[in-house]
Amino acid sequence: MPELPEVETTRRGLAAHLTGQTIADVVIRNASLRWPIPKNLPKLLRGQTIVALKRRAKYLLMDCGSGTLILHLGMSGSLRILPAGTPAEKHDHFDLVLGNGLLMRLRDPRRFGAVLWHSGDVHTHPLLAALGPEPLEENFDARYLHQAMRGRSIAIKQCIMDNHVVVGVGNIYANEALFRAGIKPQLAAGKLSLPRCARLVAEIRATLAEAIKLGGSSLRDFVNTSGQPGYFQQHYWVYGRDGEACRKCGTPIKQIKQGQRSSFYCGNCQK
Repeated sequence: MPELPEVETTRRGLAAHLTGQTIADVVIRNASLRWPIPKNLPKLLRGQTIVALKRRAKYLLMDCGSGTLILHLGMSGSLRILPAGTPAEKHDHFDLVLGNGLLMRLRDPRRFGAVLWHSGDVHTHPLLAALGPEPLEENFDARYLHQAMRGRSIAIKQCIMDNHVVVGVGNIYANEALFRAGIKPQLAAGKLSLPRCARLVAEIRATLAEAIKLGGSSLRDFVNTSGQPGYFQQHYWVYGRDGEACRKCGTPIKQIKQGQRSSFYCGNCQK
């Protein structure tokens, strides 16, 4: 499933082609995504100018002046920039046709993605209103995390994957950041001291920044707007490396289940 680095990689790739462009047409081939694509979207979007493309958590927000197109890649979605008139394939459900001879196409084999419209302040939309801070912004710091963890017995990994605490730290990057911070994933969140919170915040930031620089992770379906994979998976310390030697100390990496997700850690490096 695309996580924050993959969505940010997609945003950057799209923004260069979309910002300032006029929407000439909208093509809906299959409206049955996680939530139905609004039937009146072609009428709403034709002739609109794309002011900016932003990201909130794993949502892409296309500001069209009179409202915002909310896009989510779901489990298997990708957004591509293609020449207008490119023949659609089986899982190509939605096109945004631009006035410059290009189009943005959503491909989503599992149809868990979303294409929605919001005419007011987009941050009040029910999908966005209760989200926590962005991990790469200043309001996500050690004091905030320490306060959010106080008195909580839930495992730290599950806490940092909670979008009400901090957005966008999905399973892959939670595993990697906790290893870098030397914190085992099953540690009770309330036991994390302020200095360890500071270390974890720094490593979450560093992990996500490095992943964005490398174009995200491509484990199954993810490709960027040019159809190219990301390369961060070549730099994993622990994720998916059950039984392999830790790259720091040589101890075999362990795998456990937490909240129906796999956690990977080094029993020697993480305490």
